[in-house]
Amino acid sequence: MVDLETGGVIALHVAPDASELAIGTLPLLLDLPTHMVIGGSGALAPLHEALRRSGRRPREVILKVHGPCPDADRRALLIGLDGLRAIGYLVAFGGMGVGNLPMELVTEAAPYLIVLAPELVARVPGDQRRAAVGEALATLARGIGAHVLTPGIAEEAQLAVVRSWGVRLAEGPLLRPGPDGRVRVPLPVRKPSRTDLMLGPRVQELLLPAVTLPEGATSEEVVAAFGTEPSITSVILVDEYQRPEGSLDRSRFLLSIAGRYGHALHGKKPALRLADPPRTVPKTTPAIAAMQVAGQDSARVYDDLVVTDEVGRCLGVVRVSDLMRAATGPYR
Repeated sequence: MVDLETGGVIALHVAPDASELAIGTLPLLLDLPTHMVIGGSGALAPLHEALRRSGRRPREVILKVHGPCPDADRRALLIGLDGLRAIGYLVAFGGMGVGNLPMELVTEAAPYLIVLAPELVARVPGDQRRAAVGEALATLARGIGAHVLTPGIAEEAQLAVVRSWGVRLAEGPLLRPGPDGRVRVPLPVRKPSRTDLMLGPRVQELLLPAVTLPEGATSEEVVAAFGTEPSITSVILVDEYQRPEGSLDRSRFLLSIAGRYGHALHGKKPALRLADPPRTVPKTTPAIAAMQVAGQDSARVYDDLVVTDEVGRCLGVVRVSDLMRAATGPYR
């Protein structure tokens, strides 16, 4: 899953088995059939156990729910999704645009991410009717504060169309990393957007999954996390309840480790010793207010902000560059 604004890989779409779950430290995108959510805790127990064995935490996982939901099971589905969110998972709906999930159900469920159906994306830009469906879903996502992921991007023409809808997240053959591990994203094609509110969008709308480690993680473990993907700008250290305890900026942390005797002094010791206090903002904070938080410390003005939920748990991070774009001009 690629962030089209930066060209960075922010999550891996993997199969929900133990060998795949243990890959790297990037957040994961996992497919989850609707009937498993409807089935309750018993049906979901194998998933929780697989994550536990792999050392993954729920906050590092986006669950992409897909498949039909009978009217009689809608209440059970919503209750199941609320339960998954309470544990810490991010929730997504997959197959949007060709499935039979009612839009009002999607709206009520308030997912973090809406994933368009690959067969819908494959038919743009040649099919204007399908393109209209995709744009409508992107508009719906903006209205409910969700991101949109467009899978199967294989051509620059497809990318231009989905970018014109305001889509930021995508995956597909066109966006595969090159030999150097970097993703080359063609220049975006934008169309004028609606006038943003004076305070800008909420930080929840700019949220990116955070790379998190337990607060007791060593500096060597943090170095390994940063080495997974060059676009990772921060690692957040969290306690057992997923509350942020420390923030490690990529540049400052790696400079400390790379310095003279840096690895010998810090490598085996807790990375929390080198961490800064996390700068947190509630998920409903407007972009302008979040920029004010970012500007309170001139030495850390470009550090990622940690977005928290109602009980102080880490939901993800928001980058100051995104806040600046959202506050000073059209973001979508």
